[in-house]
Amino acid sequence: MQTTTTRLKTTFYSQGYALKIIFLLRFLVLSFQALLAYKLRSLFVILAISLGIASLTIIIASIDGANKKADEISNVFGPDALMVFGGDILAQSSGKRTLTLTWEDAKVMRASLPSAYIVLPMRAKSQVLLRYQNNSFTTNIVVGSTENYATAWNWPLAEGRDFTAEDVEKGASVCLLAHLPATKLFGNANPVGKNILLNGVPFTVIGILSFRGLSTPGGGEIDDRVIIPLTTLTKRFNMDKLYFRALRVKFLDSENMEYNKEQVASLLRKLHKIEDGGSDDFSIITAMDIQKFLNMLKGGLVIFLGITAAAAMSVGGFVLANLFYLSVAERKVEIGLKKALGATSRDILIQFMFESVLLTLLGAVLGLVIGLFFGQILTSLGLIEIALSFKVFLLALLASVLIGLIFGLRPAKEAARLDPILALKGGD
Repeated sequence: MQTTTTRLKTTFYSQGYALKIIFLLRFLVLSFQALLAYKLRSLFVILAISLGIASLTIIIASIDGANKKADEISNVFGPDALMVFGGDILAQSSGKRTLTLTWEDAKVMRASLPSAYIVLPMRAKSQVLLRYQNNSFTTNIVVGSTENYATAWNWPLAEGRDFTAEDVEKGASVCLLAHLPATKLFGNANPVGKNILLNGVPFTVIGILSFRGLSTPGGGEIDDRVIIPLTTLTKRFNMDKLYFRALRVKFLDSENMEYNKEQVASLLRKLHKIEDGGSDDFSIITAMDIQKFLNMLKGGLVIFLGITAAAAMSVGGFVLANLFYLSVAERKVEIGLKKALGATSRDILIQFMFESVLLTLLGAVLGLVIGLFFGQILTSLGLIEIALSFKVFLLALLASVLIGLIFGLRPAKEAARLDPILALKGGD
């Protein structure tokens, strides 16, 4: 007997769920028919909502892109490293010296900081013409460095070897090519062992840096560079041999980078004879400083795009509400007829809510397409970086549903409250 009762209950509930699904499908069909009956009005709502969703899509994708870019830059920079630049970057005045770091600074730093296992002096020259046979290419930057450049920058070599201390000491005419100049000059061929010209000066390629695919803060490519010994750079390009522009320092202890930063600053202030209260003639940057700066930029981006997206979606919501109020006024006879045939106020409410959400979902789909299209344009122009993820689509659809529910509720209630007799007469 109990088994039979259980089966009956199961059958009842199964039929109940089936009926609910049938009702929902019926409401969906009616909603589509209503939207098709008022095509122009539906198009206005879809376009209004799509602009808000497009803005939301761009903001979410750009924030994800900014996070991705911040992580990439931090990983390239290295959590165990810091950069020391000559001159005070934050308080730099026109004409102020930027070449304040010396070989003595690097030597004392190696000897005085036991946890610093790499101290790499660097200097650079921009826009250098490269030639190999009939191929030429102007590289964005030629970096002068001491030995172990690849290790210092966590940048593996795809081919060949890095500089040695002997290369630096002798000022050897050897170079490392990053991916872009290697491809421009040699195509798919292996450049190692070949001779190229840098502003007419011959150099032998001894190594190729692996492809990284990142952009630099100035909008260039990190893979557009040539590396040569620092002594060779100053000799061949007639630069000051005593000073260099930057020091890259790597530490064994990456957990206490703030302490390491303080130690380096204290040592340089002592070496440069800077009195207490005096301005530093150097600047120190860590991966944490880069993260803070990028987070500040990202915060401004979020505020600007967030206000834009909220305003656009609000406008879309108000357009939806106003057009639905107009729709209720025009469809009074239809509503009255449905009620006269047995439809309840709840049925009318649900149908109008279905129509509202359906419109906003269609607007969301169009908005996603528009947002992704303009996002790709902004990315190609180098203004922002877009990172697509399932979260972008999910939040856009969720936002559209909320707009439909919030702004469609009052017109739907207005339709549900109509008296069937007055509605059939077309009265109020």
